[in-house]
Amino acid sequence: MASVLVVEDDQFVRSALIRHLTAPDPATGHTVRSVGTALEALREVAHHPFDVVILDLGLPDLDGSEALKMLRGITDVPVIVATARDDESEIVRLLNDGADDYLTKPFSAEHLSARITAVLRRARGGGASGPERVIEAGGLAIDPLRREAVLDGARLDLTRREFDLLTFLARRPGVVVSRKDLLAEVWQQSYGDDQTIDVHLSWLRRKLGETAARPRYLHTLRGVGVKLEPPR
Repeated sequence: MASVLVVEDDQFVRSALIRHLTAPDPATGHTVRSVGTALEALREVAHHPFDVVILDLGLPDLDGSEALKMLRGITDVPVIVATARDDESEIVRLLNDGADDYLTKPFSAEHLSARITAVLRRARGGGASGPERVIEAGGLAIDPLRREAVLDGARLDLTRREFDLLTFLARRPGVVVSRKDLLAEVWQQSYGDDQTIDVHLSWLRRKLGETAARPRYLHTLRGVGVKLEPPR
C-alpha cells in the first residue's frame, strides 16, 4: 500500500482514479488524497508525506509543467505525469523538469497501477544488504548512498531516473546492457517504449558533456545496447 496524491481537475476522472486506486486488491489498495488545482497540490505535498503523485497537466490555475517544477523545488517524491500531449519534445521537457514517468491519455487503470508499482519499486530501492562504496570510472564518481554523482570535481544535477540509470551502468563498466534489461532493472518494467530510454540517455549524455556521436562515457552499440566505459 502507498500514499498517493491525485492531482486532476476533472471530477469524473478523479473519482474513477480514486475508485481504482483504493480498491481492495494487492496491486492497489492505496491511501489516496486528491485535489483539483496546482496550488492545492503544493499545499498537500508540503504538509503530507506521499509515496507518489499523479499529476495531470491540464490544471485550471497553473500549467502542469510549471506545477511540476514547483513540486520539485520542495520534494523529491516520485511524480507520474498524466498528459494528453504526445509531442516528443514536450515529453523530453517534462522528464528533464523532474517527472519520473508519464502516461499519455487515455490510459487504462491497470496501466496506471503498473507504472505506480514500478516507480515505487525504484524509489524504495533494491534492498541492498549494506552500504555501497563510491563507484569510480575515470573522472566520474557516484555515491549510491548519498545519491550524488560528481564529474571531474563538479557535482552533476541529475533527476532520480538519470541517477539510477547512470549508477546501474557504472556498476557494470564495459558491459553492454540491452534496452530490455534497462527497462527491467532500472524502470522495473517488463515492457515499454525504447523512446523512454533514449530520452534519458540523451539528457544524461548532455550532463556528462558528450553526445551519441562523440561519446565519453556512454557508448551505444546499435541494435545491441549501451555500455559505460570511461575515456582512456
